[in-house]
Amino acid sequence: MKVLIGGIIAAVVGLILLILWWKSFLFILMGGIPIFLLLGGALAVYVGIDEMKDQMLEKKEKKEEEKQEELEKAQKELEKTKAEAAKYKEELKKTKAKTAKMKEEK
Repeated sequence: MKVLIGGIIAAVVGLILLILWWKSFLFILMGGIPIFLLLGGALAVYVGIDEMKDQMLEKKEKKEEEKQEELEKAQKELEKTKAEAAKYKEELKKTKAKTAKMKEEK
């Protein structure tokens, strides 16, 4: 209850002093607004730059992931091609052996 009464008294005294010292209040307000704008603007610039850095980092990571995926795809294709080449080599050996055998028979 004491806090409530103290709060009411402080609010009433503050309102009375605001009315009595209106010109001083406006003078302080005129000096404070530019400072708040400068600080707020500086904060906004800092946050904007930080956000741009994050976006650039995300793009870089995405490009690296895409390159890694392309590399993995190329490796799979290379393995597949090597397997096909080995298969064709075996077929070639078999064909040469058959040809040699046919020549010997003649």
